[in-house]
Amino acid sequence: MIEEDPKSKPYFINVLIRLSKNKSALLGAAILLLFTIASVFAPLLATHPINEMNYGESLAGPSSSHFLGTDEFGRDLFSRILYGGRVSLLMGLVVVSIAGTVGVLLGVIAGYFRKIDIFIMQCVDVLLALPSLLLAIVIVAILGVGLTNAMIAVAIAVIPSFVRVVRGSVLSVRESEYVEAARALGVKNHKIIFKHILPNIASPIIILATLEFGSAILAAASLSFLGLGAQPPNPEWGALVYVGKSFLSQAWWMTVFPGLCIMLVVLGFNLLGDGLRDALDPRLKL
Repeated sequence: MIEEDPKSKPYFINVLIRLSKNKSALLGAAILLLFTIASVFAPLLATHPINEMNYGESLAGPSSSHFLGTDEFGRDLFSRILYGGRVSLLMGLVVVSIAGTVGVLLGVIAGYFRKIDIFIMQCVDVLLALPSLLLAIVIVAILGVGLTNAMIAVAIAVIPSFVRVVRGSVLSVRESEYVEAARALGVKNHKIIFKHILPNIASPIIILATLEFGSAILAAASLSFLGLGAQPPNPEWGALVYVGKSFLSQAWWMTVFPGLCIMLVVLGFNLLGDGLRDALDPRLKL
């Protein structure tokens, strides 16, 4: 029986095959799928209203009636964490969408149009001079405290990473023979960018977006922990950890469980991102 040559299969099929053989990537995908389903179906899975107070059960430990315990107001922590997952995952999605769109645009312009490259990269170097979290704190201090401003601040801090990766990829692709041939035939620059360059630099963009998704959630949670992001009673995971730290000796579950959710989601994105990096590498054999 003649075996089918893996090279004859569509590229995305080969990527899925490589990804399915990576146990770490599958573990990361399973973790993310679990949290995504739990967040989407939070109204069905929640055992109590998230803002329902019951002072008679304040700081109650994990039990059959409250799976993850209660907070200082007697609110069910399990239900609040479920709804908090919606906020945290949405923050990561918004941050990566904004940073990815702006970063890819600036990176392509810098890599393809060499006259503008110096100006863009000088601005990027200024942003990279500060650690991303510190830069986000500075931006929040200027814009003001709040969930929306925290997402904008983290997005601005992440943009330089996209610009550098995309610019480097464009610089390597723009000298390829097919790009030179298209340019020699008089194809306009925007058509060359969208038809020849962007499709060939999609892999590093996808990998970076996956990795930055977890970093964005962690950064947004850090801002909330510092009191600069989501504000109580918003059940965002970082805000839950911020509130729980005051009761750490009395009710450890208020801090441990939200912090564990943050850790697992970030771990999931990192494992999936590493797996995608291997799967999208055309040099690797099946």
